[in-house]
Amino acid sequence: MNITEVKEQVLIANQQLETTGLVKLTWGNVSGIDREQGLVVIKPSGVPYSHLSIEQLVVLDLEGNKVEGALKPSSDTPTHLALYRAFSEIGGIVHTHSMYATMFAQAGREIPCLGTTHADHFSGTIPLARHLTRKEVEEDYEANTGKCIIERFEKINPMEIPGVLLHQHAPFTWGKTPQEALINSQVLEAVAEMAWGTYLLNAATKEIPNHIMNKHYTRKHGPDAYYGQK
Repeated sequence: MNITEVKEQVLIANQQLETTGLVKLTWGNVSGIDREQGLVVIKPSGVPYSHLSIEQLVVLDLEGNKVEGALKPSSDTPTHLALYRAFSEIGGIVHTHSMYATMFAQAGREIPCLGTTHADHFSGTIPLARHLTRKEVEEDYEANTGKCIIERFEKINPMEIPGVLLHQHAPFTWGKTPQEALINSQVLEAVAEMAWGTYLLNAATKEIPNHIMNKHYTRKHGPDAYYGQK
């Protein structure tokens, strides 16, 4: 995507954070990246989604230098930039405080793959990233949040599990585009709610067998995918 397309997707996805019910007040943000130019587009800090315009979006390079925009970028910008630098295949990032995913994050619980809805989108457990240390918080909280996520994904393919829970914080998701990242955020919230309800009904529920999980994931993703139309 070129920078104009990125801006358009970032604007729409930010507006949809509110209309999809993923956020309250201004508790979330969406960014996107033009990989060819190395430019990131992100929501300005504290601006209500309903008032947001394409002219208000902030454009930065991957080191955080502002290229366009009169407003201050989201306070989470250093986290987004760290993820773009580390995960070269992603093109969009979403951060929310959606209710059920945040409940799991606050409880310090990962979200195991309990059924096929989860397996259709995430190839396994939604991981939990550790707390930051006092030093990490005091030195550079948002940048170290990104480093903490990257550390958790050392042995995980971020394109197969495009989301994470931050311990006692909230979720981040990503995708090839801002719109895909938003969809992954919606799915994460849905499977979190399903997992919460499932454990209420049966606290001893086990994870879905690997052969079923793998079937559901690979029929939608990868070279042998056959779900949907060509």
